[in-house]
Amino acid sequence: MGFIADPLPFITQWLNGLLSGLGLSPELVRLISYVIGGFILATCAMLLVLFLIWVERKIIGRIQDRLGPNRVGPWGIFQSIADMLKIFLKELIVPAAADRIPFIMAPVLSVAAVLFVWAVLPFTKSSMGTDLSVGILFLFAAGSFGELAVILAGWGSNNKYALLGAFRAVALLVSYSVPMIVALLVPVMFAGSFRLNALVQAQDVWFIVLAPIPALIFFISSVAEVGRAPFDLVEAESELVSGFNVEYSGLMFGMFYVADFLHAFTISLLFSTLFLGGWRGPGAEQIPILGFGYFFLKTAVAYFLVILMRGTLPRLRIDQMNDFNWKFLTPFALLSVAVFAVAGKLVPPEMTLLRAIVLLVANAIVLAGMLLFARWAMARRKRPRVVSRKRQWTVAHKDVSS
Repeated sequence: MGFIADPLPFITQWLNGLLSGLGLSPELVRLISYVIGGFILATCAMLLVLFLIWVERKIIGRIQDRLGPNRVGPWGIFQSIADMLKIFLKELIVPAAADRIPFIMAPVLSVAAVLFVWAVLPFTKSSMGTDLSVGILFLFAAGSFGELAVILAGWGSNNKYALLGAFRAVALLVSYSVPMIVALLVPVMFAGSFRLNALVQAQDVWFIVLAPIPALIFFISSVAEVGRAPFDLVEAESELVSGFNVEYSGLMFGMFYVADFLHAFTISLLFSTLFLGGWRGPGAEQIPILGFGYFFLKTAVAYFLVILMRGTLPRLRIDQMNDFNWKFLTPFALLSVAVFAVAGKLVPPEMTLLRAIVLLVANAIVLAGMLLFARWAMARRKRPRVVSRKRQWTVAHKDVSS
């Protein structure tokens, strides 16, 4: 296989040969290779944010009938670079009463939590940081660092508004992690493995076709868990004075900004890996570099949906978000796991057509349950509220006495 078709093995072999020629031990060579690979991956991810910011501004501008950035460079492509330089030049202000260690660690952890996820993503058949046997569990363990960063930012700021914003943000992030993890059990059951590359290779038929309801639950929960609109109460300026990051400035605020955009793109990568076949596509087995293109093309579609939600949907209230999560997403995520577990056992994987039909019937059962629940909830909301005679007498008595 040529260098153009799959360059990673050639680069890895050349680097290992170069380091071994210096007389280093195999263990040290492996460690240095991992460090260099991690540095390259993190650098590419951070530079990608500049492009993502420009793309999101342009798309949302078009959605809202305006131009977006269009003056700094052709089509405004250098606007993100100008913003980056501005953030680098701004003064880093640490409040006098702040706890400096958690205050400074929080923005670093917020970015690291996203980059940890990239370490286990299979970009092609052979290109990934590491193929962990517990890759799915690692994803959520790494994601918890983002919640830790929010708590450290609110606590370390020594500001009651930042602390209240951090509490509400973590409550949102943790609560929406529940339906997301439960819905993720469906593709794990289909593949029979926690390895991300095994999940991709098991998708002869995309899992979004076999299980669209769990895919939808996972996608909505992921957007909410990131804190993007319409679930952006993590940074509701009208209520929380910009939330947990109100005391940050300069590059430290910029790192929270980078983590937000990079996390939104990362959940698109995850959705593509888990439900859209990842790097799989025509010729991707023989020419792995094609898999890289397929992977990012599918991710671009998922990321466009994330941007579309941000540019079109209004922000929800905190009570609406909690009701939607605990009364709708979580129960139906559990229902979908139970239904698909039974449906998957009824037909063996070898009977592909019959298995697909049974799984589509399972989707119909879950969808019918969701529609019936939504209809019942709407009817219940429109139902006039009955007030007891005792309550009426109490209210009237208070009015008279006042």
